[in-house]
Amino acid sequence: MNTDEKSLIVQSDGTLLLEVHHPSAQRLRHELAAIAHLEKSPEYFHEYRISPISIWNAAQSGWSEERILSLLEDNARYPVPKALVETIKKALASFGRFELVRLPDSETLILRPQDPTDEHLELLSARPSLATILTNPVEDNAYRIDPAHRGLLKIAMIRNGFPIVDRAGFRTGAAVEVEFCPDSQLELRNYQNESVDSFFSNQGGGGGSGVVVLPCGAGKTMVGIGLIEKLKCQTLILAPNITSVRQWRKEIIKWTTLGEEDVAEYSGVRKDIAPITVATYQITSHRRSNTEEFTHLELFSGHDWGLIIYDEVHMLPAPVFRFTAEIQARRRLGLTATLVREDGREDEVFTLIGPRIYDMPWRDLEKEGFIARVRCVEVRLDLPAEEREGYLAADRRHRFRISSENPMKLKRLRQILKRHAGDRILVIGQYLRQLKEVARSIGAPLITGHTPQDERDRLYAAFRSGDVPTLIVSKVGNFAVDLPNASVAVQISGTYGSRQEEAQRLGRVLRPKTDGREATFYSLVTRDTRDQDFAQRRQRFLMEQGYQYEIEEQEEVLQ
Repeated sequence: MNTDEKSLIVQSDGTLLLEVHHPSAQRLRHELAAIAHLEKSPEYFHEYRISPISIWNAAQSGWSEERILSLLEDNARYPVPKALVETIKKALASFGRFELVRLPDSETLILRPQDPTDEHLELLSARPSLATILTNPVEDNAYRIDPAHRGLLKIAMIRNGFPIVDRAGFRTGAAVEVEFCPDSQLELRNYQNESVDSFFSNQGGGGGSGVVVLPCGAGKTMVGIGLIEKLKCQTLILAPNITSVRQWRKEIIKWTTLGEEDVAEYSGVRKDIAPITVATYQITSHRRSNTEEFTHLELFSGHDWGLIIYDEVHMLPAPVFRFTAEIQARRRLGLTATLVREDGREDEVFTLIGPRIYDMPWRDLEKEGFIARVRCVEVRLDLPAEEREGYLAADRRHRFRISSENPMKLKRLRQILKRHAGDRILVIGQYLRQLKEVARSIGAPLITGHTPQDERDRLYAAFRSGDVPTLIVSKVGNFAVDLPNASVAVQISGTYGSRQEEAQRLGRVLRPKTDGREATFYSLVTRDTRDQDFAQRRQRFLMEQGYQYEIEEQEEVLQ
């Protein structure tokens, strides 16, 4: 191929520009996602960025220096800058330079260099973040580590540019007799089996930790259940809300030999503990005031868990990171549709929960029929003249809200409902005032954070049965709502530029449809405003997965 025809422009600061309409772009999207982060996704060139953590994750997933550089060199329109080559080599050289091991028949932990002559740990011990951890030097330039500091050590080392390889092993945990129900005829899908197996590979630390990344609707819960069945140990599962907790409990009881008494709910409603316990993030991070201890801290440390599963791991609140740092001797599995965190704490997921050990491109699962085909549509609407003056006079924050609550969105929503009469439609938004107005206008029920759980369950069941064809949900609908019949989602407002939210909202319609039809995801956006700016940011992750947003202009939709 002539160099002019290659699709990738590689820059010395780690920026990668991919020509979207090039024949190789679809293939390269998935490969670049393994070594770089998507940052911008305008119409003609998508911008990725290579960083140390993206290279460390690639290394943990088995990417060698030769493979990474070959990918860049084979597809680069111009020579790969030497400065970037050196950056990649430096990141790879720092990965695994030090390892944490446990002395045989002992609780003693040792942090040691791969090369016994490497004296760099002594230099690191003078840094403030490591000075209270690296206090006990031993022979071969190694250090004895307090087991209670295992997680803190890993965080400090990665922030100093040296992610360590944790080979210190894990507790077995109390045994649980569990099998898949023999009469269920359950067979995990091939990628679900591969996800479970990856936990026991070198990437997963030999069966100790890691994150599985699969889209909504692909059956991440079954991956967790498959691992429980394989490890046969007491397990704590952390989930984002009560709806999710109860779905986990229902699925475990349905597909395994465990009974009602073996799988407990630990939430604001019930606080039961059993061999398999499913808890909400909210209850585990509860405390009465900022100066008091966390109320339910003993849930983590006071029981002989052999496995902790973090559902929607990208949502992990700060206190749970702290607890996780303190329980590094327990096996850990993270499940998510996207490792994107808007707070930039991907490094803590990487080092405390584990590296990405398995992922599957969304469009590959779509081709296999495991998730639905989805058409993504961005509908651009003008802000009415009477609203424009107030918008221009407002500060940046209020401009976003004014443009998000554009009254033209309600008019357009009515047209979409008419177009999709007979479908199960979810309307999702950010602002309660806007959602209440929509509910009054179209006569559909609304679920918010204030809706009692029993009422939520009733409405979800009515939506599944078809008694309620259109359901309006606030941010509570972003996660863990199993509504397989939903074929249309309409996003009328979002959380600033949250890419993870966009992915989760699309996920509400990703369950494959019984008749094989295509789903539709609409995003209503106010043209030439902050609303449109943030909408473009939210779309990045899905565009990395190969989705394209069709644009419907107001002139078209109001004809």
